[in-house]
Amino acid sequence: MPDIIQLLPDNIANQIAAGEVIQRPASAVKELLENAVDAEATEIRLFIQDAGKQLIQVVDNGKGMSETDARMAFERHATSKIRNIDDLFHIRTMGFRGEALASIAAVAQVELKTRRPGDETGTCIEIENSRVIRQEPAALPTGSSIAMKNLFFNVPARRNFLKSNPAEMRHIVDEFIRVSLAFPSIFFSLTSNGQEVMHLEKGSLKQRIVQILGSSQAPRLVSVQENTDYLNIYGFVGKPETAKKTRGDQYFFVNNRFIRSAYLNHAVMSAYKDMIPQESYPLYVLFIDLDPEQVDINVHPTKQEIKFEDEKIVYAFVQAAVKHALAQFSVTPTLDFDLDPSIQRLDAVNKPVTDEKKAEVASSSLYQTFTKKNQAHFIEPTNKSELRHWKDFYEGPAHSTPAQGRLNTGDRDLGALAGDIQKGSSQPGERQTGGRPMTGAAAAGGSGNNAAAGGNIPAKPIMPLEDAPLQQLLKTYISTPTTRSFIIIHQQAAHERILYERYKAAAVGKQIPSQKSLFPTTLSLSAPDAILLSELLPDLNQLGYTIEPFGKDSYIIQGTPADTSHGDDKAALENLLEQFKNFTSEIRFSRRERLIRTMARQQAIKPNTALSEKEMRMLVNDLFACTQHNVTPGGDPTFIEFKPDYVEKLFGR
Repeated sequence: MPDIIQLLPDNIANQIAAGEVIQRPASAVKELLENAVDAEATEIRLFIQDAGKQLIQVVDNGKGMSETDARMAFERHATSKIRNIDDLFHIRTMGFRGEALASIAAVAQVELKTRRPGDETGTCIEIENSRVIRQEPAALPTGSSIAMKNLFFNVPARRNFLKSNPAEMRHIVDEFIRVSLAFPSIFFSLTSNGQEVMHLEKGSLKQRIVQILGSSQAPRLVSVQENTDYLNIYGFVGKPETAKKTRGDQYFFVNNRFIRSAYLNHAVMSAYKDMIPQESYPLYVLFIDLDPEQVDINVHPTKQEIKFEDEKIVYAFVQAAVKHALAQFSVTPTLDFDLDPSIQRLDAVNKPVTDEKKAEVASSSLYQTFTKKNQAHFIEPTNKSELRHWKDFYEGPAHSTPAQGRLNTGDRDLGALAGDIQKGSSQPGERQTGGRPMTGAAAAGGSGNNAAAGGNIPAKPIMPLEDAPLQQLLKTYISTPTTRSFIIIHQQAAHERILYERYKAAAVGKQIPSQKSLFPTTLSLSAPDAILLSELLPDLNQLGYTIEPFGKDSYIIQGTPADTSHGDDKAALENLLEQFKNFTSEIRFSRRERLIRTMARQQAIKPNTALSEKEMRMLVNDLFACTQHNVTPGGDPTFIEFKPDYVEKLFGR
């Protein structure tokens, strides 16, 4: 029998390695930007065409490479940052994988141009499918320019799995923002299809945050700065009043490397306890500097997940530092005249701070802890009970619905909300599920759960009695008798189901009418949100919005769905984008389906809303006219049924 085990050719081995390193265009952007930072560049420019599918180019003015180094950089396991095994535990640079450029060269056509400051000429190298096809000297400026063209040209299956251009562009912008936030002293620019999307001048961290998140955030930032003998924490957090209903701009960096950490996120959230409403999320950009020996950054291929040697003490430091910053802000607010003079008009500046308040804060254990310099061991241990359910706190409830965009009801035309709904079957690929137990009552007519609730699940026959009296309870529930029992309807859940079916019918059929605004609203967005909105515009137009581009990252809201209340259209749309970005589900939905579910959840009548008899009647009638009336799109019950025998048991009969 002949031997059957053999070594893979280099080009195939590189393509396999590229599967971990280069998952999409944004992965290559991250690697190239980090290499430019490590090259000590002070100016880094990123050029994108066709959302990175056609071209990704990074141009820097760094220290460049010699002819030999330029060639060696594309070999697997080639690196300038590791000489022995100990170096792995002392790394402070960004890119050090040793196979990133080799992986890029395996799945794209790469051109590298580079020159060192002391060299008369530079080097130009072209590589395709891991093979050098041209290498020659060239007259070049100092620094490096690396361009990768036609990503996955030799792996068509991988290319077919890429998302739409706006979706891939959003991932690229996310990576660009993370690197540029970590290095505010470096100039960054991002140009897409010939148009400059982001232009970030050198400056302080606060200036960089304002450049990215918008000038409106300048007076809303609170400085965090704590130094101990174990680690240093610095950055900014948002004031409590700026917390959003969805997770927005939250960034953690460890030794200038962006990371994801539900554990540390919970530390920040716990610092805001009793300061922000439940299910609200603050803005933060926080940096942790500590000895590289105390952290392992090699636990994940993208290096975005790390492991601390002592994560509990890091948790305690982060929590205490944020608490201290918020406490200091309330006692001694800092004036920043350069960024925004209007900060002088804030309540924190105008209102005097009493001696009693100062004494109260100064006597707290937290204040005493941080007035002792470099004394990490004085930080009080965190109550373990606070960490017990940190994961649940981070994930939050399955469904959160902000109070933006309430729809008109009753005299405000509730009947228009769900009229003429097209009856349809479940979406292709949506699975049907069995019953879901109800707490404290009989099952509500065979409800379903998860994605199946968006489809058509047979329900047991149950109908409210015609013209029977309706009663609103606690401004949230509606009770009514049925043909066999009585039911309690959750008005928000019921309205969400009505809107979902109406929006779904409109998305594939007749467009929802749009009511023109008397005074159109201008909406200025961050670059990622502007890209997201451009992706959603066709579907939003079908659902009744009239939105037009108005310059860079700006749009004009000319009209909104005719049956929505017309209040703060700008805030409602911003909230819709936040809800969409943070939409979570076990089932993978299309972009349109996610948008429909998000809009239905956002626009539904909120709890604690008084309804008239006419409004309740229309809500009940419209609910039971739905294809599936017993559950929301997310699988929660719209009503609970109380049968006579169950009620009798409650009374011990």
